Amino acid sequence: MDMPTSIRTVLGRYATFSGRASRSEYWWWTLAVVLVILAVGLVEGALLPPMLGFEPYQADAGQPISMVVSLALLLPCLAVSVRRLHDRDKSGWWYLLGLVPVVGPVVLLVWYVQTGTSGDNRFGPDPLDTAQ
Repeated sequence: MDMPTSIRTVLGRYATFSGRASRSEYWWWTLAVVLVILAVGLVEGALLPPMLGFEPYQADAGQPISMVVSLALLLPCLAVSVRRLHDRDKSGWWYLLGLVPVVGPVVLLVWYVQTGTSGDNRFGPDPLDTAQ
């Protein structure tokens, strides 16, 4: 799966927490979100503060556009993360493990990097199975 396909898939399932997400879908989406957040932050930091009488990239100027973009991307990020856990045959509730300092995010990262279960599991068909 390539980046444009992953983006279309995730945005097409904006708030769908059921089903499974392949590794490539998850990581292409994550890369796209990081690039969007960086681009918005750079443009916003350069253009918005001078309009408000601040120096470019001054922290006191605020970041309203970045906050709106982050809020818009929050739900699809949560949904694709839960679907990625489903691909590992884990409940989406395991996402809350990320709240445990240090250990939780590391365990989630390991699960996101590992390959999913092959074939169908309790959360749906294999996302990489082209026969279905």
